[in-house]
Amino acid sequence: MARFQGFYHSNLHIWLLIKANVVELLDMKKFLSVLSLLGVNLIFAYGQGAYLPVDRDIYHLLERYEIKRGNFTTAFHTGFKPYRRDDLATYVNEIFSDSLYSSKSDLFNLEYMQRDNWEFFGDSAPRSQKNWGQVYTTPADFFFYRDSVFDVHLDPVIYFQGGLENGSNDFRFRNTRGLAVRGSIDRKLGFYTYLSTTDLYFPSWVKDYAQHNGAVPGEGFWKRYGQGGYSFFSAMGHFSFQATPHISIQAGHDRQFVGEGYRSLILSEFSNPYVFVKVNTKIWKLNFTNLWAQMNADIDYDRGFPTDGRYPQKWFSHHRLGINLGKKLNVGVFESVMANQIDWNYFNPLIFYRWVEHQLGSPDKIMIGTDFKWNFSPGMQFYGQFVLDEFVFNEFFGIDGKNSSRNKHGVQIGYKYIDVGGVANLDWQLEYNQVRPFTYQEKFEHQSFSNYRTPLTHPLGANFREAISIWRYQPIPRLQLHAHTLFQLQGIDPSEEENFGGDVLKGRTNTSTGLFGNFIGQGETHKTWIGAFRGSFMWKHNVFFDVTYTYRRQQSPVDARANRTSLVQGAIRVNFQHFDYFF
Repeated sequence: MARFQGFYHSNLHIWLLIKANVVELLDMKKFLSVLSLLGVNLIFAYGQGAYLPVDRDIYHLLERYEIKRGNFTTAFHTGFKPYRRDDLATYVNEIFSDSLYSSKSDLFNLEYMQRDNWEFFGDSAPRSQKNWGQVYTTPADFFFYRDSVFDVHLDPVIYFQGGLENGSNDFRFRNTRGLAVRGSIDRKLGFYTYLSTTDLYFPSWVKDYAQHNGAVPGEGFWKRYGQGGYSFFSAMGHFSFQATPHISIQAGHDRQFVGEGYRSLILSEFSNPYVFVKVNTKIWKLNFTNLWAQMNADIDYDRGFPTDGRYPQKWFSHHRLGINLGKKLNVGVFESVMANQIDWNYFNPLIFYRWVEHQLGSPDKIMIGTDFKWNFSPGMQFYGQFVLDEFVFNEFFGIDGKNSSRNKHGVQIGYKYIDVGGVANLDWQLEYNQVRPFTYQEKFEHQSFSNYRTPLTHPLGANFREAISIWRYQPIPRLQLHAHTLFQLQGIDPSEEENFGGDVLKGRTNTSTGLFGNFIGQGETHKTWIGAFRGSFMWKHNVFFDVTYTYRRQQSPVDARANRTSLVQGAIRVNFQHFDYFF
């Protein structure tokens, strides 16, 4: 039986969710007070654009050209996402000045970025040749208004997807309708708002995941829709400004991503959006990012649903220092803390959290680690991450005993190859991830690395190994082909009362193993193979037609017959990214 049947309550409606979001946004004043300590005044802000939401297809194109050049862009560091639109425009101008594009598809991609961010390119950005009246006077905007004070861009958001699982009557679909608005005030204060409502029937394995965790991946709260469907309202947004020539500030309700990989073991976009304040300082070859966030803590439904509709909160602090060592190697170091109550000690941007945590009596969960990327040859890149949850020297190196449960860490290593074998616009990415048992768990309540019952990092949580191969090919300008292959080995808890270290929501004080002899895959070992193909055709600017096929096979030791499923779907997307459910 699934642990939870979901965050459902018959008296909850969408307006309650909106109200909760408003209340949560009001809590940002706790974060914004930090800005006064930094001496920031909006009046003296510099030129600014909104941030571009993390879209894997678009962000791959941005990183593709940096790898192809072999040298880093001066506009931003790619290790912390999302990127700012005005920085993206600076980057595209760098590429044009290098005459880097060598195919029709490359030229199309760069012109696409110009059209999508035309307000930063002036007269050089392509404009619409058709007369649509007051709408679509530019290819990228349904409607825009621009004068010396306001710059506003309004676009519809649509995602209609449907198909069959296992070639039967198991119809799966997604119906998303919404609105996105971005712009700036006085060319100094950038803003972005996204609102949508979604009704869908998940593929079977995603539905099982949502039922087990009690939350929809990437969204959190949900309501019942029909017989076995889900419905949810999404609201994200931020404002941003350039406080000084070297310091930018962003605050809002959204997600972040750290790293160069398909996955992130540090911080990913998999969980529910959260309220945050981010300060980014870029000086010389250094990029220092401070992130403070308020997140939803794990709700224990054995104790009952919160009667007042207010979920318990927890507080996340993160800072990362990245440095370009020459023009080809970037190294970042980070530390993060998850606390069950707000503490002003963690608002100091120039501290070692571990030292402060010790001064407070070691009450909070600390993660430290590093990441890197190395463009060792034009068209090729190595990248990786290492995260450390707990470190005991003799146990880590096996002096006192091997495979300690306190040996909690994760490793990622990856490789990207642009224009494979000289074939234009054929790119390959190979990635390996592994995380030891009990990583991201914590002994105190509400301190696991999770948000709204979903992991903050990898969808599998911990106690797994994973290998990923991704092929991307753009044979003609408007057509992109994607082929994914994944293999995953994960240790699953045989029952809810047992804890073998894979479920980040469980406390590590109640484990099903001893101190030593712990290994990746312990518990009930599941092996999963995923093969997927997607073709995306851009009919008009940001209007896509998708065809996808996914095959998933999972083998468990308690079931001699593998669980096989296949899914074929078609979709139309307007100003919306494609979703992959590869877990």
